[in-house]
Amino acid sequence: MSRSARLVPGAALLVLALPLSACDGGVHGVPGGSGVRDPYFPKSGNGGYDVTHYGLTLSYDPARRHLSGTAVITARATEDLSAFDLDLKGLDVEKVTVEGRDARFARAGQELTVRPHDDLDKGETFAATVRYSGTPETITDPDGSEEGWLRTADGALALGQPTGSMAWFPGNHHPSDKASYDITVTVPKGLQAVSNGQLTRETTTGGRTVFAWHEAEPMASYLATVAIGHYTVKRTTTGKGLPVYEAVDPTQEGASRAVLAKIPEIMEWAGYNFGPYPFSSTGAIVDRPEDADYALETQTRPVFPGAPDTETLVHELAHQWFGDSVTPRSWRDMWLNEGFATYAEWLWREDHGGDSAQRTFTKLYDGTSDDVDDPDEIWAFPPAKPSGAAHISDPPVYQRGAMVLHKIRQKVGDDTFYDIVQGWTAAHRHGNADTADFTAYVEKRAPDQDFDAIWSDWLYGEGKPAHP
Repeated sequence: MSRSARLVPGAALLVLALPLSACDGGVHGVPGGSGVRDPYFPKSGNGGYDVTHYGLTLSYDPARRHLSGTAVITARATEDLSAFDLDLKGLDVEKVTVEGRDARFARAGQELTVRPHDDLDKGETFAATVRYSGTPETITDPDGSEEGWLRTADGALALGQPTGSMAWFPGNHHPSDKASYDITVTVPKGLQAVSNGQLTRETTTGGRTVFAWHEAEPMASYLATVAIGHYTVKRTTTGKGLPVYEAVDPTQEGASRAVLAKIPEIMEWAGYNFGPYPFSSTGAIVDRPEDADYALETQTRPVFPGAPDTETLVHELAHQWFGDSVTPRSWRDMWLNEGFATYAEWLWREDHGGDSAQRTFTKLYDGTSDDVDDPDEIWAFPPAKPSGAAHISDPPVYQRGAMVLHKIRQKVGDDTFYDIVQGWTAAHRHGNADTADFTAYVEKRAPDQDFDAIWSDWLYGEGKPAHP
């Protein structure tokens, strides 16, 4: 991310807690947990199952702001389950089935609790289908920024970091549970619907157009997006044949043309430095500046509010490796996303006639950098320990996170540093990792070096380190 600032209640819930009767075959399952105890968003995600695929069929009417959806969630039970939760905020749930049989359900806040007709056995793969509709909500983050389903002048924009995806589809909304996606969106004729992955179908019938998108590689739900509106669409390929799909609001077309033309060059540069690109397409969505407060690394197709500058484009494309493919295990590990993407900006600057990464680092340490408004902000807390949910996108996570990486580079030299970076993206490709995984990996790849001072002073230490 690149931030510019930053119904059926009541008694039904009691039924879910009651044991199965003897005629149901007795009790062997338990309800899955609501929340996965994320240190900053404890209600996010759910226990007891692992999602492997989301099939989302959506229809949106911008004039009425009405969304109708059917979500088919394919998952594997990780324990014996008598019930499980899905995250869904707002919207009206009409029906839930599990393995084709009607299931009881209840709502409480963002929790949609589902009780299947039959218990689910550990290891069992099952499909839960949820039919829902209504006016999707815009969610205000702890830091004051907005996400979820954002209304735009000609449609809508769905952004999910960190919790917004639950505003438009039910799911296991925590970065630790990744899945493949099929997202099919029907909109009034004349509008486009852009999402992640590759466009597999576009058909118009009776005044409505259907856009079907397929993302085969695992994706955290906060990286899913749908952009609905009038867009100028451009399809090209990189020099290596990677499909590039750009969707640009007509008001931003002129301002975006030159910078988006750099996507193939940036992708080649990033692949050389970070390892093979982990997905099957790339591109960008450029909406109007008033549509969002920040750019976001939505998988394969980053979103920008207005035409980005080159370094912002580099930042969000670098996230495809750091954050999208290698995804944090919890929101505490955001620096692994943002520190790497910020350092990618430094490296691009270094390789393209600007300040060296060392010069950028020194300016930040000395308080003379233009990259932050307040030079003291980056020392407010250590990057590996943000001081609450409202601060996971603050300067220490970005700039001081990048400084950690530069200290590693200083310690081991360029050859070993790039071996570490490329090995890291390969070792955790399409997976999840946390800070402890990263520090252990660095130490393993450079066993002759002592990193204790970097970890204690720069990664976990409070305040400004005594020496740069």
